[in-house]
Amino acid sequence: MGSLKLPVLLLPHPLILLPTARLTLPISRSIADAILSLLDDSDAVLAAIPLPAPDSPSEVTYGTAARISRLVRPRNQSSPTQPYLLSLHGIERIHFPTPIQIHQLMDVLPVHNVVYPSSEGIPSRDTVEAFKHAALVLLDRLARDSPQPQRKDDWLRVAAIVEGISEQRAAWMADVLVAAVSPQYPDRFAFLAATDVEDRLRRATELFIKQSSIQEVSKKIASAVDESFSRQQKEYFLRQQLAAIQRELQSLQNSPASVGPGFGTGGSTSELDDDDQADADDLADLRRKIEALDVGSEERKVGIREWRRLKRIPQGSVENGVIRSYLEWLTSVPWPSNSTTTSLDVLKDHGFLTRARAQLDADHYGLDQIKRRLMEYLAVVRLRALADAAQTRAQGDTPSTDTSPGAVPTPPMKSKGVKGPILLFVGPPGTGKTSLGQSIAKALGRPFQRISLGGVRDEAEIRGHRRTYVASGPGSIVQALRKAGRNDPVILLDEVDKVGHSNFHGDPAAALLEVLDPEQNHSFNDHYINVPIDLSQVLFICTSNTLDTISAPLLDRCEVVELSGYTYDEKMHIAKRFLLPKQICANGLSDSQLTLTDDALLHVATMYTREAGVRSLERAIGAVVRFKAVEWAEWLDKGNGTVGGEGNGKQSRNGNDKQDGNANENAVGKEWQAAVEPHELEKILGIPRWDGEERDREEKRGVVYGLVVTGMGEGGILPVESTALPGTGRLKLTGSLGDVIKESGEIALSWVKTHAFELGITAGRGVDPLKVPDVIDVHLHLPAGAQKKDGPSAGIAMICAFVSLLSGACVPKDIAMTGEITLRGRVTPVGGIRMKVLGAHRAQIRKVILPWANRKDVEHDVALEVRREMQFFFVRTIDEALEAAFGRGALGWRKETVLLESRL
Repeated sequence: MGSLKLPVLLLPHPLILLPTARLTLPISRSIADAILSLLDDSDAVLAAIPLPAPDSPSEVTYGTAARISRLVRPRNQSSPTQPYLLSLHGIERIHFPTPIQIHQLMDVLPVHNVVYPSSEGIPSRDTVEAFKHAALVLLDRLARDSPQPQRKDDWLRVAAIVEGISEQRAAWMADVLVAAVSPQYPDRFAFLAATDVEDRLRRATELFIKQSSIQEVSKKIASAVDESFSRQQKEYFLRQQLAAIQRELQSLQNSPASVGPGFGTGGSTSELDDDDQADADDLADLRRKIEALDVGSEERKVGIREWRRLKRIPQGSVENGVIRSYLEWLTSVPWPSNSTTTSLDVLKDHGFLTRARAQLDADHYGLDQIKRRLMEYLAVVRLRALADAAQTRAQGDTPSTDTSPGAVPTPPMKSKGVKGPILLFVGPPGTGKTSLGQSIAKALGRPFQRISLGGVRDEAEIRGHRRTYVASGPGSIVQALRKAGRNDPVILLDEVDKVGHSNFHGDPAAALLEVLDPEQNHSFNDHYINVPIDLSQVLFICTSNTLDTISAPLLDRCEVVELSGYTYDEKMHIAKRFLLPKQICANGLSDSQLTLTDDALLHVATMYTREAGVRSLERAIGAVVRFKAVEWAEWLDKGNGTVGGEGNGKQSRNGNDKQDGNANENAVGKEWQAAVEPHELEKILGIPRWDGEERDREEKRGVVYGLVVTGMGEGGILPVESTALPGTGRLKLTGSLGDVIKESGEIALSWVKTHAFELGITAGRGVDPLKVPDVIDVHLHLPAGAQKKDGPSAGIAMICAFVSLLSGACVPKDIAMTGEITLRGRVTPVGGIRMKVLGAHRAQIRKVILPWANRKDVEHDVALEVRREMQFFFVRTIDEALEAAFGRGALGWRKETVLLESRL
């Protein structure tokens, strides 16, 4: 056996290159470049290995050494990803000493060690004779069945060569014939692995016998069909073929297997085999489902009518399949007669609400407003069910007043149940909107189904296609009900703000109006089913990142619940309770092998992530856990412990020991450092994405700090800088500002000019402070010019900046403010108060100036621990805002003096 290294090329399924065969396949540009370099550096030989079948092990041990015969780029090649054609010529079988895993072949032509199995040896005479006989029988069958004379002559010439082949060349002829007849993929794969000459001939013999049987059966089926084929029997052509194939399969199943292991089907049957009995069972089951529907209901009437049509139409007709598909969908929808709801015993249990609340608390931290709303719904469901049960018992105990012989008993009144609310969760990405829907389903004990509406632009995706269209089907709502199997599931309509708007396909947002209207969805009409479906018991939960793109009628039907960003205290709890244990388990560690201190978690949350949700925080924690997993694996490889154990060395819980950042320097016997401290994070996660620049503030003339909300839903502070320079008395605004915020700057300067005398900036009324005593320009700048800024919330900050610049008074650096202003001097409310206050708290702001109308937002949305650490000034006018910003008496206010003239 010879051993060397060859580049390996993975052939796409189901291509297999056998020795002596030629193969042409399309390849990508990267593989073509690698092959061109291979042609320059070597003799252009590579290892071609087949891709294993999907249900087989994903490793390869055998392949074919192939010579590159041609590499071209056709002009008319239609595939942009594979523009080249490669031609290979199989030379000899090769064996890989170490099995190659498929995922190892992601690189372009990786090099592996290969071994050329020995091809020496002469097969026995009996094996060669059996091989010749099977080959001649197959070649004779192929020659007789070939419709082309040239092809027939070719098979006869090959048969003549086989008759005179020597025993030494029999194995070579086996490779040639197997490549020519192209058997099934598993047979070719097994034949490639036959390195022994004797075994190769036996496998080739079995393949030829099997192929001869296939040719004979195919010819018999074709003859049987041709005999009965006529112009009037075209409709039954495929059925005749199917019947002939089933008869042959039945005869094969009744007879013992005649080929070796790995070939043929044997005598076993499969549940995938379709026969008349299975078809009859399906129809009987379909009939039972129709009979189980409520008598007199619309769905039962439609089902009976379509069933009668199905029985009248021939089974081979296309319309038969259409009606049958419709009946399968109709009977699979959870109608009130065949749907199960929440058991009354579960609702009667006194611990029902307690368990539901515990389930919500176990899955999510915080979100008290949403949990309170869901507990209200569950309490109403429980009380309504108990009241309906008491009413049913009262009707059963009351004797009937009509005792006449022909009186019809009054059926008990059915409970309509509690209408499910339409909840709309609005919040930034990563705040737990989708996972909260799953938690609600667990708490209710109902099935959960998710429908993604992002990018949906066709109304039929919601309502379904009409049955007149080819390949029509029901909409996503009916499909979700069928999967749930009940008429009261929890259905999550994800990304409802990204649904397509009106176009020539219809308006999907308008189709949702009927679905999400509690007064209409009790009779939802799907175009395919065309029978009213009751959706009133379904709990619909919609998720959205913004309300701006949702139509007003659709928004009016939903109960909006806002999920704003998490505080750092909430992120710490979420990280310790959910994210860190999840990442430790996912990366093969245990709690005793890794701990993150509270300071380290807070450092990750503040310096490496800045978002409203926790997705980036989870990714950062995952990076830390993976880094420690590598260190743990290398520490075990040094002989310090065993996999899955605690190690032989002691584990250090303090992370104050110096580490130089190289994970490979763990020496034998060194204690395992299980704790991760903040000073180690820069080595693991790199330089922090955000530093503490928000806390490095200065108290300077013309500079104040405003509160903003970033595009990621996170609050923060932004300095508002102003300066005076020689000019013509104009205002210059920079910092990528929008139209609204520019107008706020102009309003602020106009107010300051109007009240310049009262503020002590000018010596007289009507004097422009930008022109007396010197003519100056005022330049207002908001830093981070690459970020777009707009919105009506910077008016107070701009006025304070102008007053500070022109009067010389400074605003303390621990004060931040937000609020819009009017020319009359009023301070109007703004949005995003919770995010802004949390951003100010993160930047260690101690005093915050807010509009008086936003007082309720602070009391309702801001956590109590945050309010205790900060001082809030709620102002109604600009005068109150200036007094709160500069301090009482800091500005030289000139009060208006009323002069009285005596006429005595």
